Amino acid sequence: MSTLQGSSKQVLTMSKHERYMAHALQLAERGLFTTCPNPRVGCVIVKDDLIVGEGWHQRTGEPHAEINALSAAGEQATGADCYVSLEPCSHFGRTPPCADALINAGIKRVFVAMQDPNPVVAGTGIAKLKAAGIEVTVGILEQQAEAINPGFCQRMRKSRPYVRSKLAMSLDGRTAMASGESKWITGPDARLDVQKMRARSSAILTGIATVLADDPALTVRPDGADWYPENTAVRQPLRIVVDSQLRTPSNAGLFDDKGKVLIATIADKPSSLTADIIKLPSKDEKVDLTALMTHLASQGINEVMVEAGPVLNGALLSEQLIDELVIYMAPKLMGNGANGLFHLPEITMMAENIELDILDISPVGRDWRITAKPIKKET
Repeated sequence: MSTLQGSSKQVLTMSKHERYMAHALQLAERGLFTTCPNPRVGCVIVKDDLIVGEGWHQRTGEPHAEINALSAAGEQATGADCYVSLEPCSHFGRTPPCADALINAGIKRVFVAMQDPNPVVAGTGIAKLKAAGIEVTVGILEQQAEAINPGFCQRMRKSRPYVRSKLAMSLDGRTAMASGESKWITGPDARLDVQKMRARSSAILTGIATVLADDPALTVRPDGADWYPENTAVRQPLRIVVDSQLRTPSNAGLFDDKGKVLIATIADKPSSLTADIIKLPSKDEKVDLTALMTHLASQGINEVMVEAGPVLNGALLSEQLIDELVIYMAPKLMGNGANGLFHLPEITMMAENIELDILDISPVGRDWRITAKPIKKET
């Protein structure tokens, strides 16, 4: 789902600056599957009300959006305006500072959608541009810019990734039969939609119960989907198993050489698994999930997609670690004996319920996709 959806009437009511920034944001979305751990950024160079250069950050380690846009603009960048979806960087990382490149190119004005939440930048890029005599305006389509990089922004501000849980259920809220059978609740369109969610994620998180019951591969398989860029190698997210007692079998489908696997455990015993194994603090004799999220943020993980059963989903929800729920609802009934979405402590009063903000409800084939945010309670 695009961050920039809207009617043609809304586009017509945009100011000139908003239209150019909207284009920069559309360019940023082209890096949806490829920029992690960096943010997705787009840039447009405008002179005499004409776009003379544009670019986006395509892959980690490669030139940033501003550099690609300046390269396309060439000499026409002198005296031009620059629209960029995130504050130009001011430090040397894998690439030189973009703020310096804009100054050296002779850019006259810079319009920035949002300040970079990275404390290494955090306004210093804007300050450098202003010190060079460049007029800077910040805050054009800021909310839309934030929505393109929820994981990067949260990792920089809170030192934890953005957690998005995917669930599939019947109309009566069931996720699997009592036997554990769950293939397939939803149709092929919904399952392909899930692949897009996997492709944008830095990591996919599951629990040992799901590994033992379903033996999932948890890989990205776009298979010619029109949303995946042509001639682009598929980046496989890190696959993570919460396995407190280290029960993951060595022949699990996760070990398929299609990406790295991380096992999070509290067990202190040797293992021959072909995976990175981290021992984390325990909480109620299970992996401390908050500690896991802190660790993942330290490794540059921006967005985590959860594909797990009711126990792990319930634990994450109880710890207020789920930022977004994406629930695919199929037009079928599975009965009282089937499993529910979450294993939660008993709720006896309405005041104890977990409230949700519904962000979107859209048809996906014969199914419906419900996107919601848990309303987090003060602790």
